Amino acid sequence: MLFAHLKRILELGRLRLRGPCGANDEFLLAATAQNLRKLAKIFPAPQ
Repeated sequence: MLFAHLKRILELGRLRLRGPCGANDEFLLAATAQNLRKLAKIFPAPQ
């Protein structure tokens, strides 16, 4: 589901950076953002 979510919801269907290192960096950033979104759902901000 992670890869499908990145492609559809975050519009990451095509990578913007060139080469394997650039693609790896871009995908790692997108996966990190996805993990932070999951953590935000588990641990809501204190009020």
